[in-house]
Order: sequence, then C-alpha cells, then structure tokens
Amino acid sequence: MTTRKIISEWILEPGTGKAIELLKGQILRIEQVEGGQCADFNCFNLHDYKEFMHCGRTRTVHGFHPTKGTFMWSAPPRERAMLYILEDTVGRNDVLFPRCSAYVYEAAYGFAVHTNCHDIQAEAQREYGLTPDDVHDSFNLFMCTGVDADGHAYMTRQTTKPGDHVDLLALMDVLAVPNVCGADVMKTSNFALKPLKLTVFEATDADLATVPKTPALASQRTPKDFRNPVIKSDRALRRDPNYSPEFPNTPIMLTELPVALTAEEIAMFEAVKLTAIYGDDDAAALRDILFSWWEERFLQAHAGAPAIET
Repeated sequence: MTTRKIISEWILEPGTGKAIELLKGQILRIEQVEGGQCADFNCFNLHDYKEFMHCGRTRTVHGFHPTKGTFMWSAPPRERAMLYILEDTVGRNDVLFPRCSAYVYEAAYGFAVHTNCHDIQAEAQREYGLTPDDVHDSFNLFMCTGVDADGHAYMTRQTTKPGDHVDLLALMDVLAVPNVCGADVMKTSNFALKPLKLTVFEATDADLATVPKTPALASQRTPKDFRNPVIKSDRALRRDPNYSPEFPNTPIMLTELPVALTAEEIAMFEAVKLTAIYGDDDAAALRDILFSWWEERFLQAHAGAPAIET
C-alpha cells in the first residue's frame, strides 16, 4: 500500500479548536490521544461559506450514526457531498445532538463560565472572518448516542482508545473546523477533557478509488442559479418595495390519475392501509404507501445500499 504524504500535524488541546484549509483530495485524520474524547466538527465550502455541512441532510441519508463509507452533505439547495468518511476505527459518531453552548451549562448546571463547543467553534472560525452566528450543528465524532423506546435521544460513555481515529476525505476545498468537545460534566467524553491529534494527509490514488460516485443534478443549485444571489450585509429586515412573487411550478394543477388494481393488489392494499388514519380515503392511503416505498428506495440508493426490487 502506498504511504500517504503527511502535510501537517497538530495536537488540539482541551478548550481549543482549529480551522484548517483542507483541499480537495486531502484527508483530515482526527485521532484519540488518550481515548474517550468527543470531537465536534464544522465544515464550510472554502470558496463560499454559505455552503456548509448539514447534519439534517446527512442524518436523512445515512442515519443517526454515519461511519465509514458515508458522506457529509451540504445544506439545501446545494446538497453536495463535501466529505467522505474514508476510515473509522470506532464506528460511533452522532448527528442527533446539537453542539453544547454556554447557555446549556448555565441553565442546566449553574456555570456562568464553562468550556463549550459553540464558543470554541466561534473562536476557531473567527480566524477566517466568520461570526458566532455562522457556527452550525456539529458532526459529533466518537460520541455514543441512541434513541430510546419513547423516542428520546440519549448518550452513553465512550469506549475509544488511544490511536482510534476517523479519516475525512475532502471532495471539495473546505474549511474544516474540529474542536475538543467542552462537555466534562456528562458522559459525552467520559466526564473529562483530553487532547486530540489532527493530521492532514495527501490522499493516495487507492484512497480516491474507494469513493463511490455521487450524481450531479440540476436541483443542486449554487448562487449563479439563485434569483437573489447577493448575501445580505445588514442586520435589519426590511420589505423590498419592488418585490414581485415568481414562484416556480405555479399555479398548482390537479389532475386525476386512475390506477387500476388487480384483485390480488386490492387484497394486499386492504391488508396494509391505515384505516384509523385515512378512513375511507383510499387514494390518500395508497399515495402514502407508494411515497414511503419511494423514499426508502431513494435513501437506500444514496446510502450505497442495493435498491429495493420492484
């Protein structure tokens, strides 16, 4: 196997973060030094900070715990794969919980001053002209979480050991911003704060060959496609007196589409339709069944899983 070229290395101390220009084809390794430490992570398009990593889209496509072989996606309307998880020696990451903040520690614990991910991220990003408002929901590396039977999210202790790591391959030029999670009064990092090691590598041809292809679609819009491509520079909101609505795909037109079902298909439909929800509205019940099937097919296809057989 070809040895990767090391570009740069840092030790990230507790209470700190680091903004890193990670260029397309480079790998950022976030590594445990002592073990048991959560790392929060923000990511922006290096050439357009309004395109940033979106935990909601990533969660929808890859589930609550993205790991090796999955992507980190940017927010709508861009919705592009920004990073690829090339390696993950633990397989426990989280996109359920938001970053911790100063408010959390003061409201829940009475600590008026406490390390927290939002403030650490804000300071690290300030090196590149970003403000505290630009910090977004973090990808929580090495954070062990789940959802209980009542639908509530929870976290448990870590089992990470020294040397455990996640390798993130940049699919575009990004500003990658990891930080040592500031939560030392909960299970997030086993009730302590420890350093993390950061290493940037040049990806090998073998690394690049492992990345699945993602589609380039017309719906992935960038500022050149926006009706208003100008970033608002002031804070107050004021109505534009010259505004005239130009909604796409309007007016909405409804067309009846008869669907002929065989006796066998009708029997299958009757067995699964939710009468308690839809009553006698069979069209609505059938529509939602078909939509759920399509949604599952779409998510599996984008997760790299085999599509459902028709």
